[in-house]
Amino acid sequence: MALTGYIHQLESFGCADGPGSRFIIFFSGCPFRCLYCHNPDTWEMTRGKPYTADELLDEAESCRDYWGKKGGITVSGGEPLAQLDFLLELFTKAKERGINTCIDTAGGPFKREGEWFEKFKKLMEVTDILLVDIKHIDEEEHKKLTGLTGKNVRDMFAYLDEIKKPIWIRHVLVPGITDNDEYLTQTRDFIRTLHNVERVEILPYHGLAITKYKDLGISYPLEKTESPTQERVEKARAILECEKYVKWKD
Repeated sequence: MALTGYIHQLESFGCADGPGSRFIIFFSGCPFRCLYCHNPDTWEMTRGKPYTADELLDEAESCRDYWGKKGGITVSGGEPLAQLDFLLELFTKAKERGINTCIDTAGGPFKREGEWFEKFKKLMEVTDILLVDIKHIDEEEHKKLTGLTGKNVRDMFAYLDEIKKPIWIRHVLVPGITDNDEYLTQTRDFIRTLHNVERVEILPYHGLAITKYKDLGISYPLEKTESPTQERVEKARAILECEKYVKWKD
C-alpha cells in the first residue's frame, strides 16, 4: 500500500514561499499552538485529505510551466516535519522528477537523535532550501507563545548551518510579544552566528484569522492585539539587518 500524507490544501501559484513561483502543499498537523496562528484548521493531522506522493507531484507538475528557473514545490502547514516519513518520500520522488524542493517549517518536531534524525538527514539530501521561523528568541517567551520549548528549534538552526543548507529566516512581529528592541537585538545576534542565511524577513502580525477561530469555536487569544505600525516594521527590519541578507532577486 502506498504511503499517504494528510494535506490541508494546495495552492497552485505562490510568490512568497521560496525562490521563484511555487506550488504550495499545506500539510496538516502541528505540535505548536502559536498565539497568532492563522491556520488553526491545520492543527489536527487527520482533518486533512490523504494523498500519495505521486498524486501530489502529478498535480504540481501541471503548473510546472509557470515555475521558471527558480521555482518548484514548497511544503508548508501546519508543520511538514510532523509527517517526516511521507515528506521524505515526497521529496525523494520530487528530485527524481527534477523538481526544486523547499520546506517551510518552525522546527517543532526536530531532534538530533535516533531514527528520526537519520531520516531528517536523508531529507536534507533532497531539500534545496528551507524557510525557517524564529518564533521567539527567549526560551520562556517561546514557551508562552507556542506552548513548547525552542531549544530543539535553535539546535535545528545549528545543524542546518553545519551542513551548509541554505535558509530564509522569517520572524513575525507581534506588538507586546516579539515587537521588542531587546528581543530583536538578541535575534539579530543569533542570526549573526549562522553562515547559511540567504534572506531575513519580517512578517507583520495581523488578526485576519479571527473568523477561522470563531468558526472552529476556539477563542482567539490576541483578539485585541493590533498590527504593528509601519515605523515599527521598518525599525525591526533595521535591527535584524534584513537588507544585508538579500541574495535572491525576485
